[in-house]
Amino acid sequence: MRYGRVVLAFVGVFLLATVAFGQKVIRLKFASYFPTAASQSKLLEEFCRDVEKRTNGTVKVDFYGGEALLSATKVYDGVVQGIADIGFSHVAYTVGRFPITELADLPHGYPSAWVSTHVVNDFYERYKPEEWKDTKVLWLNTQPPQVLILAKKPVYKLEDLKGLTIRGTGRTSEILKALGAVPKPVPMPETYEAISRGVVEGSMTAIETLKSFRLAEVAKYVTLCYGVADVYTFYVVMNKRTWESLPGEVQKVFDELSKEYREKAARVWNDVDFEGLKAGKEKGVTFINLTEDEMKKWQEAVQPVVEAYLKELEKAGHSRAKLNEMISYIKERTRYWLDRQKELGIKSVTGPKEIRAE
Repeated sequence: MRYGRVVLAFVGVFLLATVAFGQKVIRLKFASYFPTAASQSKLLEEFCRDVEKRTNGTVKVDFYGGEALLSATKVYDGVVQGIADIGFSHVAYTVGRFPITELADLPHGYPSAWVSTHVVNDFYERYKPEEWKDTKVLWLNTQPPQVLILAKKPVYKLEDLKGLTIRGTGRTSEILKALGAVPKPVPMPETYEAISRGVVEGSMTAIETLKSFRLAEVAKYVTLCYGVADVYTFYVVMNKRTWESLPGEVQKVFDELSKEYREKAARVWNDVDFEGLKAGKEKGVTFINLTEDEMKKWQEAVQPVVEAYLKELEKAGHSRAKLNEMISYIKERTRYWLDRQKELGIKSVTGPKEIRAE
């Protein structure tokens, strides 16, 4: 009798799972501009597989990397329009579209991608900027702090950068101007060719691009200037109508996985810098560390970038007091997550000695 009850209970659970997820397969398209061979793309493909696994095959997500479905600058609009159900890109490709979120991209001196990824997710959860209302935000992450990747000329001090044409998009271009360089907005997939042809003399981007975008093949020097680096806030978003059409149990799966992938993304984007470092060393790239005094000069040079952006938002009608609160929150969470990184013993290529891998 007891055995029969166990069997009936098992059948009941199975039937409930079948009803919860249904038998009709839901097929979704996931668009990304990142090269499919990159670790970041592998992470997104893993997410797609996990969605299928956690929904017992009810939801299948087809991944389109390397701009196969949407280009980097078109991902967000493509998701809103329904060309893709899910999309991955970053806010600097649509400057002005996410003005509040762009506060997190300013040169706050993030020590690592692990820290900044957790900070931007905290920031979104606390303030829920209206600018994301057209989509369902699954998670955010950032790339590692940016550095200067240079084709021919080494940069040891601020004066060495004066007049150099450097690839930079979004707020990075303002930082480059403040440092004395001439910024040029080149999409990341076109940066290799732009450097090799001399269209730009370098790029302000993360060390990981030495491998993921093969910049180690066209660069000779890297200046580690993380203290003045901004970051790009990357997003994984879902079409709002797609989200609302999903059964509640499927939505729950996406919410649970999204929380898990915040941490996974923080780890992957932190670790890819090590891959870039290795690729650069194998190609003979010289890595230049700024002295402490020199780093302070650079940090002083970029402070007007933060103030100028706050004034821009204030003119657009945003409360300066609220903006100041947001900046303070970003700094507070940066300190918090840096302490957590130290406690957990997570190493990074950039950042203070306590977390930097020697």
